[in-house]
Amino acid sequence: MTTESTVRPDQLGPESLRTSDVKDEKAAAAKSGGAVGSVANWFDERTGAAGGVKFLMKKVFPDHWSFMLGEIAMYSLIILLLTGTFLTFWFVPSAGHVVYNGDYIPLRGIQMSEAYRSTVDISLSVRGGLLIRQIHHWAALLFIVAIMLHMFRVFFTGAFRKPREINWIIGLLLFMLALVEGFAGYSLPDDLLSGTGLRAAQGFMLSIPIVGSYISYFLFGGGFPGEAIIPRLFTVHVLLLPAIIVGLFTAHIILVMVHKHTQYPGPGRTNKNVVGFRLMPVYTAKAGGFFFIVFGFTALISALVTINPIWMYGPYEPTQVTAGSQPDWYMGFADGALRLLPGFLEFTLLGHTWSFNVMIGAILLIPAMWTIAGVYPFLESWVTGDKREHHILDRPRNAPTRTGLGMAMLTFYGVLFFAAGNDIMAIKLHLSINDITNVLRAMVFIGPVVAYWVTKRLCLSLQRKDRETVLHGRETGRVVRTAEGRFFEAHEPLNAYDRWPLVSYDTPSPQEYLAPVDENGVRRKGAGAAKLRTKLSSFYFKDRVPAVTPAELEAAHHDHHDPDHALEEAVIVQSHSPEFGGHLHGGAEEVDDESVAMLSSSGAGSGDSSPYDAETDK
Repeated sequence: MTTESTVRPDQLGPESLRTSDVKDEKAAAAKSGGAVGSVANWFDERTGAAGGVKFLMKKVFPDHWSFMLGEIAMYSLIILLLTGTFLTFWFVPSAGHVVYNGDYIPLRGIQMSEAYRSTVDISLSVRGGLLIRQIHHWAALLFIVAIMLHMFRVFFTGAFRKPREINWIIGLLLFMLALVEGFAGYSLPDDLLSGTGLRAAQGFMLSIPIVGSYISYFLFGGGFPGEAIIPRLFTVHVLLLPAIIVGLFTAHIILVMVHKHTQYPGPGRTNKNVVGFRLMPVYTAKAGGFFFIVFGFTALISALVTINPIWMYGPYEPTQVTAGSQPDWYMGFADGALRLLPGFLEFTLLGHTWSFNVMIGAILLIPAMWTIAGVYPFLESWVTGDKREHHILDRPRNAPTRTGLGMAMLTFYGVLFFAAGNDIMAIKLHLSINDITNVLRAMVFIGPVVAYWVTKRLCLSLQRKDRETVLHGRETGRVVRTAEGRFFEAHEPLNAYDRWPLVSYDTPSPQEYLAPVDENGVRRKGAGAAKLRTKLSSFYFKDRVPAVTPAELEAAHHDHHDPDHALEEAVIVQSHSPEFGGHLHGGAEEVDDESVAMLSSSGAGSGDSSPYDAETDK
């Protein structure tokens, strides 16, 4: 049983009065905001969204051109959703047979599927239909290439490290789903080119041992091509995969908000802050403008460059194949793998044909590549023993082994991609297709090794150059002659801001080998894994160029105070005059206390005059 009691105003305590004052202040603020403020206040009182919105509006994002690659992918996805919705109003996802009597005269009287006829009508009869179709197709290509380049940026800068391993895996899933979504999309029109691709996909499924034929019958609803595949592909393309992709994209953005955005090394940038622009109003205005730039360029390309003119290919017929047909570029590496795999991988065993020459390239390649990429962050963390959180990105040159491995993978991908055009190269260059194929087969194994070695050597050379520049300054190209006839080159010292990115990185040492048995002769637990870890650590960090330390910089500063360098010191003093505008022998002579302090403290150098905002962890 509940009872109600009446409380007089004079009986209210201080907390009650304070709550009442807060409500009055909110009401006054809502009135001062006019109709918009009243609506916002009404919405906040019922949802409590003001706190979350306030948090988002104050979120700081760093400013660098490479971060726009992820934005391009997001904006392309928005364009795909908008144009895809438009196309669904006219597209008929049916393989039912009809006779074409539309506006395109060359196809009149030809039997085709309803899907193909509706696509031709969208292209040639619906006002603006062809432009929207082409925007949709170009946006799909841009979406995939933007995700790919974004993933490259994340890998080469080490943005996948703790706490972003989950976001890295989400990105890989988005990348793989984008490939499948693209294939499903360009298969829907049921023209001769897309039908050839579907026929190839069915052959890939049949190459799976034991269960291949069951998978094919399940997806196609019987024998190829059947009449079920178009409606099923339509459902997957417009409902299932978009829902998963949008969900993963949302999770990706939420994790970016939770973890903070990564940023490149620079003065005042640490693992505990973000230097950049707040979401409102600067970043929102810039992002909004960039969205319209992406949309505008996509529309411009779509209006000027024709892609996938399905009316020229004609409807799909199982007895015909489009001459010189090639898959969309993002499936080129898988097609190239099929062309390079040797024929002896197909053999008969136990009364069954095992087509590994097809299955390895068409079925196993993509999962294997994506699995290796997904495991890599955890493998690197295990090898290095690094369990710290990382919000500052690496310069690729400062992680030479990782950069070399990335370039090796890119070379492997590139060789497979070029192999997809071995027939076209043979025709255009008047070469033997067998010779081209054999060379590319060798390059699959040789190319990644060479790319790794060359890339790692280049990274180490660049690190040595950075080290020399920090200690001795930039070469000016001016040669100074002393009264005694000696010559010196004038060097310009680095300021503290330019010096910072060249010295703010870790240079881990290889782990020491731990004997498999202890001093009592007892085998250590996990000795085998420890041995492997030691070998991998040596592989990663044996060749390294340590960053310049404050002590080294200070030593370089005092180097010319030695009596043996008195003459050089005199020339250095001369070079400080206005007519020289620099100094000699490397710039380390002018290291001041502020420079050394900036090497010692990661938080120095931001200053109050920066045009950026700084978001700091409390």
